[in-house]
Amino acid sequence: MTTQDALPGAYRRFLETYEPLRADLYRYCRYLTRSPWDAEDLAQDALARAFVTLAQMHGGEPANPRAWLFRVASNLWIDQLRKRRDVPEAHEPPRPEPRATREAAGTLLVALSPQERAAVVLKDVFELSLDEIADALATTVGAVKAALHRGRGKLADDAAPAAETAPVPAALDAFCRAFNAGDLDAVTALLLDSSCVQVVGATTQYGPDAARRTVLQGMLFGTRLMASDKNPLDPRLTAGVLPELPRVEARFHRGRWVLVHWYKHADGEYVRAFTTLELDGDRVAGLANYFYTSELIEELGQELGVPTRTNGHLWWRVS
Repeated sequence: MTTQDALPGAYRRFLETYEPLRADLYRYCRYLTRSPWDAEDLAQDALARAFVTLAQMHGGEPANPRAWLFRVASNLWIDQLRKRRDVPEAHEPPRPEPRATREAAGTLLVALSPQERAAVVLKDVFELSLDEIADALATTVGAVKAALHRGRGKLADDAAPAAETAPVPAALDAFCRAFNAGDLDAVTALLLDSSCVQVVGATTQYGPDAARRTVLQGMLFGTRLMASDKNPLDPRLTAGVLPELPRVEARFHRGRWVLVHWYKHADGEYVRAFTTLELDGDRVAGLANYFYTSELIEELGQELGVPTRTNGHLWWRVS
């Protein structure tokens, strides 16, 4: 049997073991990055890295999958911080971020070192043992104890910032008008020929034509499939969805514009997705649709004060 033949079975085993850990992974990444957007990116990268690494381990799978997954995320995060330090940039004071009440006990000052922040989160939030934390951070129990002592001494609450606002960019406004009119041609025409369009965690397409056939088609008209007996998603998650076009509205959140996707249900409207756009003048250079990102949808819904329903993480129905 070739490696290619074994891949579906390997991926299925990976999902069975690591998919149930996704919520904990997102929460861990959220504490590390202090941003729901960065947390989702880090979690996606960690899962991808974990799958590739497991394939290279030839059966020597980790004894503690959760601690090992945290280790993968920690390594990626620390690598990202190191790369940022290597790139000269203008110094800006760290901006405070809003936080939910449930985070109050675990909110950490930006002043904590990466090792200190990770150690405190793993111990006080996820209640890992000292040995598990040492394994997750690839260090010794003594080093973990020292990091905990230093980190706990720096814990403090952040002040909530004033509400942010900014004028809506013209291209963003044009996108919303075309989308809400159900005009697939007009939405597609806003994309640059070099645009990158993705459904985070599911697919990435390049150029307007490819994006139109897949991502944009699904964003506009996917409700028809969700409300039919051919729905590929878990029907428990899509109960009550109506086959009507969703609508979007622009909200300013954490220094960026976000499109909020409202879906009609038998019992009212609920947000089921968010989208971010990278603008280049009056055109769209990049689009990221967050549909299969349950934890991010729930957190952004809470921060924006909108009701949400989520779609799971898989774009097919598990038999």
